[in-house]
Amino acid sequence: MSLFKSISVNPTTKVLIWKIEEPEQNLKEGIILTQNCLNRLEGMKSEIHRRGFLSVRQLLREAGYKTSDLYYDACGKPHLKDGKQISITHSFQYSGLIISDTIKVGIDIEKQRNKIAVIAHKFVNYEFSFLTTEMIRELTVVWCIKESLYKVFATEGMSFKQHTKVIPFNIAEGETLAWIIYKGQLQKYMTWFFEFDGFTCAYALEN
Repeated sequence: MSLFKSISVNPTTKVLIWKIEEPEQNLKEGIILTQNCLNRLEGMKSEIHRRGFLSVRQLLREAGYKTSDLYYDACGKPHLKDGKQISITHSFQYSGLIISDTIKVGIDIEKQRNKIAVIAHKFVNYEFSFLTTEMIRELTVVWCIKESLYKVFATEGMSFKQHTKVIPFNIAEGETLAWIIYKGQLQKYMTWFFEFDGFTCAYALEN
């Protein structure tokens, strides 16, 4: 099995990353899938999506949970039955999750691709002011942070471009602040990010 990375963010919050190298059948080993999971899996035509789905259940097992401990609300946000906070991500051959005892959290993994520059106008506003020659890497960080914020906030109608703000950062430092400004609400987040194998991962904790 391929637990790629484990990060202790603080004493009550951890990040787990899985590198999806196993065939689908191997990813089913050691986990008991609920009927809902089996139904969802059967409906996935893409093998990479099925393997991603199963790898997340393996990450749950690594974190000490059963598949049945996870459920989704009407908005599609994941929850744990014990009340701890959780966020989940999957991109190509990597999946990840973040779990915290009490702090609201979000996580995202994205592959670094040039096409992000083409769609940047859809999610970048203020952040254009501090982009450098490392634009593709920086835009991927911005996207991952904003996606993480969205997963924490989980509010219909929130716009990446209009309602989120990432404070200038240096990629080498691996952390920055971010804000959500939405309908009179102002919420601050601590965010961290790192790169590996042409991918970027970012995670956000409500401050």
